[in-house]
Amino acid sequence: MPFSFTKTVLDGVILVEPRIFSDERGFFMETYKESEFKANGVDVDFLQDNHSRSTYGVLRGLHFQLEPKAQAKLVRCARGKIFDVAVDIRPDSRNFKKWVGFELSGENKNMLYIPAGFAHGFAALSDIVEVIYKSSDEYSPEHDAGIRWDDPEIGVDWKLESPVVSEKDKNLPFLKDLVLSSVL
Repeated sequence: MPFSFTKTVLDGVILVEPRIFSDERGFFMETYKESEFKANGVDVDFLQDNHSRSTYGVLRGLHFQLEPKAQAKLVRCARGKIFDVAVDIRPDSRNFKKWVGFELSGENKNMLYIPAGFAHGFAALSDIVEVIYKSSDEYSPEHDAGIRWDDPEIGVDWKLESPVVSEKDKNLPFLKDLVLSSVL
């Protein structure tokens, strides 16, 4: 099997480790194979791929899209190192407000699957990072939403002392100020 799938403490969030074929020329790996992913609980159709570049200290998040355009994501770091975070924002979940975080890097080549119903963000932990991710729905500005990265009710440890955050992300609401039951 070209992938190892490890369930996390948050229902539906899965750490994916690809099989790497390396030799003196470099490496080869599969980054997605529908049959393998579906057989291991990732039964979504991905409709859009995204690629971002950031410098050390940049923090992006916490983002999600509202229904009917909620997105599942398959995130990987192709260059550098990030701390990737998923936050359960499903009000009826036993893990509501809980988060998990994993180091994804160009070196370890791991990926994180984040289902719809979760907010997502990452912190750049190396000089340059390039993050590539698949989404189960296309970006929709009218459904774009998020939660403050430093929401004390969630308490993510971002592994950074002074993150660089966009004005948009600085002005996102706290989780307590959202009515999630009507949007997810």
